[in-house]
Amino acid sequence: MSRHYSLLPDRGVLTVGGPDRVEFLQGLISNDVTRVADDRSIWAAYLTPQGKYLHDFFVMELDGVFGLDCEAARLTDLGQRLNRHKLRAKIELGIGESFAVLALFGADALAALELPEEAGAARRLGGGVVFVDPRLPQAGARAVLPKDEAASIVEALGFLSADAAQYDDLRLELGLSDGSRDMIVEKSVLLECNFDELHGVDWDKGCYMGQELTARTKYRGLLKKRLVPVMLEGPVPETGAAIFSDKKEVGEIRSVRGNRGLAILRLEVLSSAETGGAGLKAGETKVFPQKTDWVNF
Repeated sequence: MSRHYSLLPDRGVLTVGGPDRVEFLQGLISNDVTRVADDRSIWAAYLTPQGKYLHDFFVMELDGVFGLDCEAARLTDLGQRLNRHKLRAKIELGIGESFAVLALFGADALAALELPEEAGAARRLGGGVVFVDPRLPQAGARAVLPKDEAASIVEALGFLSADAAQYDDLRLELGLSDGSRDMIVEKSVLLECNFDELHGVDWDKGCYMGQELTARTKYRGLLKKRLVPVMLEGPVPETGAAIFSDKKEVGEIRSVRGNRGLAILRLEVLSSAETGGAGLKAGETKVFPQKTDWVNF
């Protein structure tokens, strides 16, 4: 497999600078911002006070500010929400309009980028940063690079251009969520969406907004459903299509491409599917849950 890069036009960069940037973000997001450095990036979420999903993003060190690789269409919403917490904190919020976000993947992608196969490992590159996907090294790397030079920088390292759909296929195969395509704003719970296994929550960092529900879900065993990759047989279902086992609704289709997708499914159905049962359908389409090697039900 050749190594490829995909420009991700649906991603943008929000910047958080100023002397109080660490303390500011530390009290708001699910992961430990103090770990972010020139050689380390993280994946994190910003929640409602009740612990429900609002935004997720990758956080990196970018020329003395934090760069948040987030959904471009919802970047302004994230900035406005963070700004409400600013109060007297000495921070500066901005938009990294001069940067592009890329996915880099393939059999030797990390080696070509001089990165170890270690989730979140990062280094400077061409006026920006490149980092191993903090969720799963098998997903390759992500880069935030100067927009006008991004393609030439990675092509000089032997990467070939690929449509963003090719990266999306890899994402779905690995069972990785893509923001609000897979997580419902103000409804989804982090642990349903695999933030624990995929390093998106730090359990020792102290308080942050929405922490109470997140911790209670883990330590009281309250989890009832999970986001999982699925294979589909039949007409491509729409996002949001209900999944049934016999006549009982047991889940919902999330993002889909071709015969692959992600779905939120009840845990008892997943256990049944592992033993050859379940018989899941979304309309006329058969749904087959896939268990990845990183998941722990």
